[in-house]
Amino acid sequence: MKTIGSYEAKTHLPRLLKEVERGETVVITRNGHSIARLIPVAMHEVRRDPRGAMKRLLASKATLGYISLQSLRDEGRKY
Repeated sequence: MKTIGSYEAKTHLPRLLKEVERGETVVITRNGHSIARLIPVAMHEVRRDPRGAMKRLLASKATLGYISLQSLRDEGRKY
């Protein structure tokens, strides 16, 4: 994750957008305090799409081996 000041972000926005397109996350600060985060749209959509996440998890079932979805769910409930 890259951190950049607001003035520099304004000055170099096209370059920052290219970095974000490549998957980089950029935090913009003002007076040393984080005020915004630039993330790729695809990352944002994955975080907001629980059904898509479940589809990807079920698609990767072959890689889970002997671990069941129920055991993963129950493990998550412990915390």
